[in-house]
Amino acid sequence: MAKQVFSYYGLSLEELEKKSLKELAQLMPSRIKRSLKRGLTEQQKILLKKVESAKQILKEGKQVKPIKTHCRNMPILPVMVGLKIGVHNGKTFEVIEIAPEMIGNYLGEFSLTRKRVQHSAPGVGATKSSLFVPVK
Repeated sequence: MAKQVFSYYGLSLEELEKKSLKELAQLMPSRIKRSLKRGLTEQQKILLKKVESAKQILKEGKQVKPIKTHCRNMPILPVMVGLKIGVHNGKTFEVIEIAPEMIGNYLGEFSLTRKRVQHSAPGVGATKSSLFVPVK
């Protein structure tokens, strides 16, 4: 069985990295296409510069610490593939390893801001039977 090679609309990762932001916007989903067409915000531009400098360090063969950011509305671009980015979820930075399959999504989609609800035993007086639950 042959190894599956990644492609995004028939283009390989190397071909996607060579494209400019305008050319790349034509391939993206409509919401990201519109945000790229309007132009990146200052926060997004700063993050993109950090990503490009981290890519240069990776090419030299050195280890790179995760890039921390509060910019959850940054679209995942082909330049980011292979990096670790710490996305703020309101409390901590969740480190995300960017995979090729994540292209076309936002960073915030992979760093959840709400915890799953975990219920325990009912409180005293919640039901008639809870009166007999031993309280520690």
